[in-house]
Amino acid sequence: MSILDRFRLDGEVAVVTGAGKGIGRAIAIALAEAGADVAVAARTQSDLEAVAEEIRALGRNALPLATDATSLEALEKLAAETVKQLGKLTIWVNNAGGIPDGTPRYLTRTSEENFDAQIGLNLKAVWMGSTVAARTMKDGGGAIVNISSRSSYGPQVKNGPYGAAKAAVNSLTSTLAMEAAPNIRVNAVAPGPVPTENFDDCMGTDTPEKRAKLLEMMQMPLQRYGTGEDIAAAVVYMASPAASWVTGQCLYVTGGK
Repeated sequence: MSILDRFRLDGEVAVVTGAGKGIGRAIAIALAEAGADVAVAARTQSDLEAVAEEIRALGRNALPLATDATSLEALEKLAAETVKQLGKLTIWVNNAGGIPDGTPRYLTRTSEENFDAQIGLNLKAVWMGSTVAARTMKDGGGAIVNISSRSSYGPQVKNGPYGAAKAAVNSLTSTLAMEAAPNIRVNAVAPGPVPTENFDDCMGTDTPEKRAKLLEMMQMPLQRYGTGEDIAAAVVYMASPAASWVTGQCLYVTGGK
């Protein structure tokens, strides 16, 4: 097998949560480009149908399933339907996440309700998705990739609940990697600033001028924002045979910041 062949995913079947738009959409399409059939999951069926059409145009099978990633029952149904309709499950990407209402908060100014919402979406959903995937893959093996965040490292002024949840995702990833070995690899990818819809809501960067000003303030070494494809490339690596000796790790894709 050549080195480039090791990045291929031919014959694999993937699930991507939060796949209706943004980073999740880019991940789903990248996995299909690498050869995988993909079940795409998010809350909005119309978004999923559009992504599924793009995947089918690449010659791969696509399964769009409206799913609440914060519901264990819904995630179990997602796994079961994927196996039923696509034949197996070998890759699971926990991408669903973000700040539910688009409002970053200080730890000391966050209500219990808002804290629970962030933990539910950014940590509990990853725990549930990972354990559902691990049970489903138990006999055949596979790869789980959790989408963390640059916010998981260091203090996060005005974004403490989100940063704490993502830091916990990194811990969950390393522990689950030990539990699931040797048949299942578990890794994380931590994006830096990627101007998705949720990012713009949180940062108030709803115009090119505001985005440019924020980028200048961040002093990004590579002098640009990330793209969905930047993150998707890292996920393809973590899911592929190229990373067959990598587990329990978090790959930061942050532009150097």
